[in-house]
Amino acid sequence: MKSIHLFVLLLPSLLGHLLAVEPIAAFKPGTHILFQGDSITDGNRGRSADPNHILGHGYAFIIAAKHGAAFAATKLDFANRGVSGNTVRELQKRWEKDTLELKPDVLSILIGVNDQSHGVPLDEYERSYDELITQAKTANPKLRLVLCEPFTLPVGKRKEGYEAWRAGIQARQDVVAKLAAKYDAALVRFQPVFAAACNIAPAEHWIWDGVHPTYSGHQLMADEWERTVRAKWPAP
Repeated sequence: MKSIHLFVLLLPSLLGHLLAVEPIAAFKPGTHILFQGDSITDGNRGRSADPNHILGHGYAFIIAAKHGAAFAATKLDFANRGVSGNTVRELQKRWEKDTLELKPDVLSILIGVNDQSHGVPLDEYERSYDELITQAKTANPKLRLVLCEPFTLPVGKRKEGYEAWRAGIQARQDVVAKLAAKYDAALVRFQPVFAAACNIAPAEHWIWDGVHPTYSGHQLMADEWERTVRAKWPAP
């Protein structure tokens, strides 16, 4: 009886929390959502079927946790295949297994900061990225594509020579924007969000090494990702 009484007491609070989550129209019942990219997406995710660790500890986990709980009956399926250190070159090597074979309905990609740090030429970055998208769209012409721009802040070792580093990241951002326009993808612009957040708290509060977000930074990313995807594909 005590457990039933407790359930009755908690039910209004639980329902109120779940009803407060704004749905995303692109997340239709049974939708497969795949997050792809480098360490920022990887989030130290598990490499087994253990559901406690499988999505990592970043923005992808935040999005999946919120919508997986609020809309449990719709059976959304979230997957994370980000791999730390990846550039577009590594993505190409594992694209078939880690993207195409998973048959996503919504594909989110965040790649570029390692391409900058490892000196992948800008034209190669664009060409390879374009080829990956083409393959994904060919496999699923109805694919909803979410392209996330790489970002940075002048923190840690990135303070030194920041202007040159920032210019390189900007060039990658421009490529992502170009590809988003070409493929009618949602474009998630993280850089302005982090820049604006620095008016509230220092850069170190949001990104700890100039590249990787803190937990607060990942929350910013999750919020902006959701906002952008809602705006791109609004409810009828």
